[in-house]
Amino acid sequence: MKRYIGHPRVEGTASRQAHADLPPGTYEREMSKEGFFGPAAFFHHRHPPTGWSAFEGPLAPHAFDFTQLDAVAAHPWSAPDLLHNASTRIRFWRTSGRMDALARNADGDELLFVHAGSGDLYCDFGRLAFAPGDYIVLPRGTMWRLECAGPAAILMIEATNATYMLPDKGLLGGHAIFDPAMFDTPRVDDAFLAQQDEKPWRVAVKRRGAVSTVTYPYNPLDAIGWHGDLAACRINVRDIRPLMSHRYHLPPSAHTTFVGSRFVVCTFVPRPFETDPGAIKIPFFHNNDDYDEVIFYHAGDFFSRDNIRPGMVTLHPSGFTHGPHPKALTRMLVQSKPATDEYAVMVDTRDALEIGEAARRVEWAGYVDSWKDPAK
Repeated sequence: MKRYIGHPRVEGTASRQAHADLPPGTYEREMSKEGFFGPAAFFHHRHPPTGWSAFEGPLAPHAFDFTQLDAVAAHPWSAPDLLHNASTRIRFWRTSGRMDALARNADGDELLFVHAGSGDLYCDFGRLAFAPGDYIVLPRGTMWRLECAGPAAILMIEATNATYMLPDKGLLGGHAIFDPAMFDTPRVDDAFLAQQDEKPWRVAVKRRGAVSTVTYPYNPLDAIGWHGDLAACRINVRDIRPLMSHRYHLPPSAHTTFVGSRFVVCTFVPRPFETDPGAIKIPFFHNNDDYDEVIFYHAGDFFSRDNIRPGMVTLHPSGFTHGPHPKALTRMLVQSKPATDEYAVMVDTRDALEIGEAARRVEWAGYVDSWKDPAK
């Protein structure tokens, strides 16, 4: 058990409850340990903590428009690394039609998030249909391929040398946010059996970033059945029932969906706004001093951001103070509608992320200035 140096107290003019009942005319900023899980301090500032007039240096945030990555690749290992560290690799893969070879990741579990497109995934475990908003978890070593009904765009998040697990839901119980019974697994159905043939098939196996090719004189997806407690699985973002509090704005960690080694994947889905008059109704300013924060914007109206569209990605490095953009800040205590309308995937990494060359080419260079108040 960790034993932090703790000494809870209130100094000066301050609220005694985080994210609520702020002193009039102030803006709250959280400084915390372990990405909202450890001890924290809450400061009440006279000005928004993002009200800078200039920002220079490598701590500046980044925004990328993945929709501009228009190269179509027949195989996932042809998609470039966009963000990566020793624990995860993030790619954005555009594809269409039928993969001409199987893929297998020997580096770690693979998480596919379907941003656009539909079709069927064939793998060791059988056939699994996919559609926009699906998460598909592929255990390390799974052979798989896609047959797309048309163009598809997929966010790929690798758990390098590790296994995806579910978060500890504590007092909520194991069925909160989503019941594990909501996971769909592939079926050994007629369509899966029909795709088995005696024609040559190649399997592209990725290990330590390098790809090896194994050729079979038949389709190696030739299982007629299986049993066990390990399988590929799928859940859609619309099956996620978010935690809510009408009196308190919950931190992003409350929306954790999957846990990797030294990173987590969270999902933001539509939810009612807080109704308590004193509760803030937008994400609070914070530093997130222990994690790099990546958000992939999938669909909807991203209520805390300006000039961000579906298919874009933001990267806020650890130690960068951030929070709502100026327009969102005007709705800190009173919202114009009853609920959020957004779907987004967040990846918080304990170690700094490197930015790939392909991501650099689609970066919005002026993102750091987007917090400047246009009224000024």
